[in-house]
Amino acid sequence: MDARPRLGLRANAAQFTLLVAINALVGGMVGQQQTVLPLLATDVFGLTGYTFIFTYVAAFGITKAIANYFAGTFSDRYGRKPVLLVGWLFAIPVPLMLIWAPSWGWVVAANVLLGINQGLTWSTTVVMKIDLVGPRQRGLAMGLNEAAGYGAVAVTSLLAGYLAAEYGLRPAPFLLGLSYTALALLLSGVFVRETRGHAILDAGQHVARPDGLHDHLHAGLSDRQIVLQTSLREPAMSSACQAGLVNNLNFGLSWGLFPLLFATADLPIDRIGLLFALYPATWGAGQLVTGALSDRIGRKHIITAGMATQATALAVIAVGDGFGVWAAGAMLLGAGSAMVYPTLLAVIGDVAHPLWRGRAVGVYRVWRDLGYAFGAVLGGIIADMLGLHAAVWGAAAVSAVAAIVVAMRMYETHPPEPTQHRRA
Repeated sequence: MDARPRLGLRANAAQFTLLVAINALVGGMVGQQQTVLPLLATDVFGLTGYTFIFTYVAAFGITKAIANYFAGTFSDRYGRKPVLLVGWLFAIPVPLMLIWAPSWGWVVAANVLLGINQGLTWSTTVVMKIDLVGPRQRGLAMGLNEAAGYGAVAVTSLLAGYLAAEYGLRPAPFLLGLSYTALALLLSGVFVRETRGHAILDAGQHVARPDGLHDHLHAGLSDRQIVLQTSLREPAMSSACQAGLVNNLNFGLSWGLFPLLFATADLPIDRIGLLFALYPATWGAGQLVTGALSDRIGRKHIITAGMATQATALAVIAVGDGFGVWAAGAMLLGAGSAMVYPTLLAVIGDVAHPLWRGRAVGVYRVWRDLGYAFGAVLGGIIADMLGLHAAVWGAAAVSAVAAIVVAMRMYETHPPEPTQHRRA
C-alpha cells in the first residue's frame, strides 16, 4: 500500500470524514451551553446587567482568539495532531465546572478553558482539511467543515434546551459535553493521522498565479511578517479578517442577547432553544452549498452578499416581537453567515503559502474570534443603555459597513481559470 501523501478530497476521504466528525464534536461543546447559560445567569445567579451577563462570551472570545494564534504557530512547527489532542484535554473540566459552579466566576473560568479548547481544535481541523484537499476544493472542504461544526451547535443547542426544560438547567444539558469530550479524545488519539506532510507536498507543487498576485508572499516570511500581511497589508486577507470579526460580533451578540430578547415575549425555554437553533442550523446547512459554490463562481461576491444579508436579518430581528418574525430573521442571519464563513477561510487558503498556511489561518481566526468579545461587550453596553432592540440595530449597522469594505477592498482570490489550480 502506498503510504505517501496525496492531495484531494477523494484520495483522503476517510481522514477527511473523520475530521468532519471531530469538528462536529467541537461545535457541540459550544452548543451545550448557548441556550442555557443566559438563563442560568438570570434564574440561578440573579444577574441583571446585560454587560455583566455577557462577560462569559467575552472571556470565551478573547481566549479563543489567542488560542487560534498558537494553534496555527504550533501546528506549523510541531504538527497538527499534537495540537488537536492538547485542545481536547482543555475541554475535560468545562462541563464539570458548569455543573458545579457555585458562582458566575466559575462559569467565566469554564469559558476561558472552552475558548482554549475551541481555538486549538477548530483551527487545527480547518488546517488539516485544507492540507488534505489541495487547492481545487478548498471552498467545498471549508463548507463541509463549518457545516459540521455549526450544525452540531444547532442540534446541541436544541437538545440542551429540551433537556433544560425537562430536567432543569443543571446538570442534564452539560452531560452532553462530557460525552463529546470522551469521544473526541478517542477519535483524535487513535484514528487521526498527521497531515503536515500533505502541506509539504502542496508546497512542492505550488504554482504561481499568472496575474502576479501573491508573488511577494513567498515561503520565507517571518511570523511577524505573516501577522502584518494577514491582518493589514494584504488586501484580500485583511478584508477577510475584518469581515470575519464582524460575523462573529453578530454571533457573540446573539449568543448572549437572543435568548434574553426572545424571553421578553414570554416564550418557554424549549421555544427559545428552537429559535436560537434556527440560526446555526441554517448557517451549518447553507455552508454545504456556499463553500462549493465559491469554488465555481469565486469568493468576493458571496462574502459581500453574505454581510449585507446579515445586516438585513438583524434589522428584521430588531423590529420583530414574536416567534414568527424572529424565526425568519434567525434563518436569514444563518443564511448570511453561511455565505461568509467557509468562503473567508477559503480566501486565506488561496493566498497563504502552504508552508505558513497554519499561521495565516491562526491569525485570521484571532481577528475573527475577537468578534465574540466585541459583540458581547458592545451588545451589553448598548443593551444596558438603550435596550435589547437597540443593540441588534447596532450590529446591523456594523454588518452593513463590513459589506461595503469587502466590496471596495477585497479582490477575487479564486479566479475562474482552471489551469492555475491543476496539481496532482
